[in-house]
Amino acid sequence: MRSLKRSLHAVSLAVGRLTSGQRMLPSFVIAGAQRCGTTSLYRALAQHPLILKPVLHKGVHYFDMHYDKGLSWYRAHFPLTTTAARLQRRYGIRPQAFESSPYYLFHPLAADRIAWEVPGVKMLVLVRDPVERAQSAHAHELARGFETEPSFERAVALEPKRLAGTTEHLRASPHSSSHSHRHHAYLARGCYAQQLARLEPLIGRDRVLVIDSHRFFADPESTYDRVLAFLGLPHFGCPPVFARHNARPRRAELPASLRDSLYEHFEQWDAQLTPWLGAPPSWRG
Repeated sequence: MRSLKRSLHAVSLAVGRLTSGQRMLPSFVIAGAQRCGTTSLYRALAQHPLILKPVLHKGVHYFDMHYDKGLSWYRAHFPLTTTAARLQRRYGIRPQAFESSPYYLFHPLAADRIAWEVPGVKMLVLVRDPVERAQSAHAHELARGFETEPSFERAVALEPKRLAGTTEHLRASPHSSSHSHRHHAYLARGCYAQQLARLEPLIGRDRVLVIDSHRFFADPESTYDRVLAFLGLPHFGCPPVFARHNARPRRAELPASLRDSLYEHFEQWDAQLTPWLGAPPSWRG
């Protein structure tokens, strides 16, 4: 079954590349952060008749892992412009294509590449209690086999050594990758304001919507309305079905000393999120 799926994927991609000039580019991307509800938001938005998901899979990872493959390869993942034209005739509004690759927010070159290749694109960024996110990410990477250290506390202690020089390496070798930068950045990925500051001059604050994932799951309809307003799209038909996806079992309670030190570590970055969110983050409110 897996080999058949890979074969079908290869055929679809080959066809997509042959017709890449007739395919859409995304109007917006869900850029991260990892383990913050990106899959849940992706699936809710994909139910809208004027929001078109990639034809192959949710995350294309062009601007982080596959930039060497070129823009025609990227276009091959999106619907045909004839599909968009047909929907526009039906609804009177231009459809929008999108994708969700949560590594875009953290990768040091992704924002520059996005701004260059897809000028005018909008970004959705979800943020979550960074301590919870770090624990969830560790459980996720452990389950997928990308992490070999079963202790979260030990993995956090190892992080500075694992990530040392990785950002510089990725910048110096633009088509390279780093296993630790992608899979072991438990605390670094939670410094959301640092990553948003990199986005702002390239994408523009008015084209970045930052969503508190705790508030999203507490009141998904309200968040969905905000996203549609940000994208300039109306409601159509039934509201989407909201569900949590890719959740991991709750991890053991952290020792109080470790928990307190982690929240202190994130304090300055959390404070800088308020202008982006329009309110203090839910885990600090």
